[in-house]
Amino acid sequence: MIKVSFFTLGCRLNQSETAVLEGVFRDQGFMVVPFGRPADIAVINSCTVTSSGDSDARRAVRKAVSLNALVRVAVIGCQAQIQKEKILAWPNVNWVVGTAGKMRLAEIIGRDQSGGKSEQVVVPVIRRKAFTMPLSKVLAVHDAARTRANIKIQDGCDNFCAYCEIPFARGRSRSREFADVIKEAGALAGAGYKEVVITGVNVGDYSDAGKSLIDVVKGIEKFPGIERIRISSIEHTKLPLDLIGLMRPPHKLCRFLHIPVQSGCDRTLRRMGRAYSCSQVAQLVRQLTSEIPGLMLGTDVIVGFPGETAQDFEATRGFLESLPFHYFHVFSYSSRARARSRVFKNAVPDSVIKARSAILRSLSNAKHKLFVDSLLGTEQTVLFEQKKNEHWIGHTDNYVKIKVSSDKDLKNVLMPVILQSIAGGAVLATSKSRLVNDGYCRQDQRSYSGT
Repeated sequence: MIKVSFFTLGCRLNQSETAVLEGVFRDQGFMVVPFGRPADIAVINSCTVTSSGDSDARRAVRKAVSLNALVRVAVIGCQAQIQKEKILAWPNVNWVVGTAGKMRLAEIIGRDQSGGKSEQVVVPVIRRKAFTMPLSKVLAVHDAARTRANIKIQDGCDNFCAYCEIPFARGRSRSREFADVIKEAGALAGAGYKEVVITGVNVGDYSDAGKSLIDVVKGIEKFPGIERIRISSIEHTKLPLDLIGLMRPPHKLCRFLHIPVQSGCDRTLRRMGRAYSCSQVAQLVRQLTSEIPGLMLGTDVIVGFPGETAQDFEATRGFLESLPFHYFHVFSYSSRARARSRVFKNAVPDSVIKARSAILRSLSNAKHKLFVDSLLGTEQTVLFEQKKNEHWIGHTDNYVKIKVSSDKDLKNVLMPVILQSIAGGAVLATSKSRLVNDGYCRQDQRSYSGT
């Protein structure tokens, strides 16, 4: 059997696509092995949001070659769509497959086993048409290493923000056929998954045959085996307020939202091409956190956008500090070849970007600790995922990470715990007495290493 390994960079959308690809390759007779072991073919699912994503793909190729000098490499996805000629010069690269063609990778490789430098494929990005995913009998092993599965419902973006080239890499916004989404959710429920994560470039854009994101959530939660539904990330301008009701029992939507704002300065937002103001974001954030007790709310922020002054940065820092965001993903600005901002003047020095990023990351850590503090003494239900260093690791529905010492097999088990205290950078908790008597849980702890 031909051995193939996969390495995924970037977003949950990429993770979702890789999981499906692994299943398709197994179905086609390939042996999927973990990346880091020698393979005949290595697949790198690339990301091009930042320059670090570009260099990470190159490092992954080198890693694959170091394990097997004869390995043939397929670089697929966003970077492949944008940087075909550059990638073709990398060692051992046989296939370069863009975003629209990457789900046909097994077919492309299957018909080309010559062993030489084969065709390089960059398929033009699909526009608008609703799509399906290649489901098969192997879907039941979707991602065997996890208890949480990603479901892709949407792709592409129409926003064309000044700093971003994703519309060029993934094309215009389009939605997956509703029936196809529900079919996959049913297969995942049948395979025993208790949590699914809805993914896409802009999931709030979802629309197919009169169905919206709300219909997707309601459709998925009808499956008895699925206990949690999580939305990976959603633009605040596309967030339907009906989601609030779905975060309350008996519904299954997790009390977790990641709303990328990118800046807390109106001047910067206008130059970025973001179609909202800080006051609009603030109004929504306050409404969400007031109506959904225990909501974990996160955001993305870009530091060092061209022309960002010290006053602009301070406005962003003050904005994030004043609002109930509980963590931030902080990105250093990267100039991208197809983004409008590549010609903007007044670039911010790297040293300044680094210092400003450190300030925001420190603020993020402090706000996240305050959020976890607010949960002390409360009962939270944990879905346990894996055992590591003698502890079972899981997450609450609002994405607080928990570690439990137990002699039992807790993988894919939902269990209530009570968060008790913070000690040494960890939250200590005990399970309910019934579970202690059953031998399930003795102690939980959560480390502050971000979400």
